[in-house]
Amino acid sequence: MRAAAAAMLRSGSRLIADRRANFAVMAALSAPVALALTAFAVDEGALFNERRAAQSIVDLAAITAAANINNAEKAVLTALKDNGFNSVAVQKQGTTVEPTASKAVVQVVPGRYSGVSSIAAGSRFEAGKLPYNAVQVSLKKKGTLYFGAMMMKPPVIGTTATASAQAEAAFSVGSRLASLNGGVLNALLGGLLGTNISLSVMDYNALISADVDVLSFTDALATQLHLTGVSYSDVLASKATIGQIATAMANVPGLDRTSKLALQTMAAGATNTVKIPLSHLIDLGSVGSLGVGQKPAGLTVATSAMSMVTAAAALANGTNQVQVNLGATIPGLTSTTLSIAIGEPPQSSPWLRVGEAGTVVRTAQTRIKLNASVGIGSGNNGNGNSGVNLGGGIKLLAVNLPLNVEVAYAEAKLTDVSCPTGRPDSLKVTIAAQPGVVAAHLADTNASGFADFAKPQSFSDAEVADVSVKLLLVNLSLLQINGSSSFSVTNMAPTNLTFNATEIAAKTMKTVSTKNLTQSLSTSLVNNLSLSVKALGAGLDVTALLGTVKPAVVTALNGVTAPVDSLVYNVLGALGVHVGEADIRVTGGTCGRSVLVQ
Repeated sequence: MRAAAAAMLRSGSRLIADRRANFAVMAALSAPVALALTAFAVDEGALFNERRAAQSIVDLAAITAAANINNAEKAVLTALKDNGFNSVAVQKQGTTVEPTASKAVVQVVPGRYSGVSSIAAGSRFEAGKLPYNAVQVSLKKKGTLYFGAMMMKPPVIGTTATASAQAEAAFSVGSRLASLNGGVLNALLGGLLGTNISLSVMDYNALISADVDVLSFTDALATQLHLTGVSYSDVLASKATIGQIATAMANVPGLDRTSKLALQTMAAGATNTVKIPLSHLIDLGSVGSLGVGQKPAGLTVATSAMSMVTAAAALANGTNQVQVNLGATIPGLTSTTLSIAIGEPPQSSPWLRVGEAGTVVRTAQTRIKLNASVGIGSGNNGNGNSGVNLGGGIKLLAVNLPLNVEVAYAEAKLTDVSCPTGRPDSLKVTIAAQPGVVAAHLADTNASGFADFAKPQSFSDAEVADVSVKLLLVNLSLLQINGSSSFSVTNMAPTNLTFNATEIAAKTMKTVSTKNLTQSLSTSLVNNLSLSVKALGAGLDVTALLGTVKPAVVTALNGVTAPVDSLVYNVLGALGVHVGEADIRVTGGTCGRSVLVQ
């Protein structure tokens, strides 16, 4: 027994001391651990690839959503389905939804992205801020475990992407002249520019028809101002005189000879040395960051040469009053004087702008005071051979038309730029146009407050007629007829105007009105006229005379309402505003390229 035990101990000692085949033993013992680690490594690599694939799909979904921002959620779900996510739950803001093995969860948040470098990268996207120009898409899904599913729950893979599309359009408000009177425009622009202008109707028609490329104009203006190596925004941040502006416009390529000569004539004669802040005239939006001489792809910025001149002239004039004496040049009127005051648009809103949804342009508030005298009878010279005989040698010789018109600013707001099919020829631009309210008074007003737009005007009865009697060869005044009237165009509300690609290419003008003007402006005032009589002689039956005089006064005034209306509409049109109307033109637009920003 002892011998057997000793033999077994010697055998065990030899076995322990024998180091042959140790590697095989160790391999056998560590194989399970190695296989487990390999399984985890495979799962980790698979999860990494799965997350990367999910990120690519979310990037694509965000780009698609930004390009279709008005239907962002639908665009995201379509993009996910097209890439293998057939079952997706949508998580609304303020709620929490967890993904399952068979269903992913997506959250779509529209908002506004600003690429300004001074803003921290994490703060450039503002969720829910209007108007939208970006979409943030977040996706959660259960990861796939190939070997570790028996020992742990599948982790949740989360990815986020933000994409933005800078859809922009170039548009302006109030830039139409429906009809022309060369004498009125010469006098008006001459007063605004501080010079005498003698252009023909043909010259003005050429300026209205000629479209000026605004970027080429800014290039020429940079040369005029001796600015080099600058951006368009740098040029528009400076100031220029009306002479420099007209010269730069004349140097824009593509203008016809008549327009070029007319602009050169204006530039040579302009004595107004007021320097205009160019940013009050034009705002190029993101296009302004381009260097002078560069052109944005797919976006045309153009305007009528005449519109640019009158807008610049109004800005150069500021809030000063312009006096224009037209004498007897208006048919039916023995004398005509105009006073014009132009305010600045609210918030210094430019007249032409390039921008995204939410961008606004406005016209200036405008006041006109028209004093017109109307001769009565065939001679219209105030002697005994003219006038309306009221009986007993009493005659109505002349009437006066003291007309005051104030037009509040008109506004145009870019509400949408879209390309429904993704092609440029499907471009649609929507503008919400809001005409300016018009108030007109046939009355006297305080001249000292005429150009003060911070205060409302005050009105009082005006002398509208003088009744005389002829004794021997002398006309003696018997009655002073005073009166006043008011009229307003109300019901102001924004109206949406949609421009398609064809209309934008043709630079089509569209007009929106506050309401239909079934009567002319001055006719409405005359028909509402309230008269009073002041006797200048004794023994007169005032009541009886008023019954005779009023129809004669109304008849005389109604006879000249057409030329007065034409004059008022022409003057307002030259200043870029209209009675109860807003004129909108879109000259370019682009839906932009949807790109990842975060």
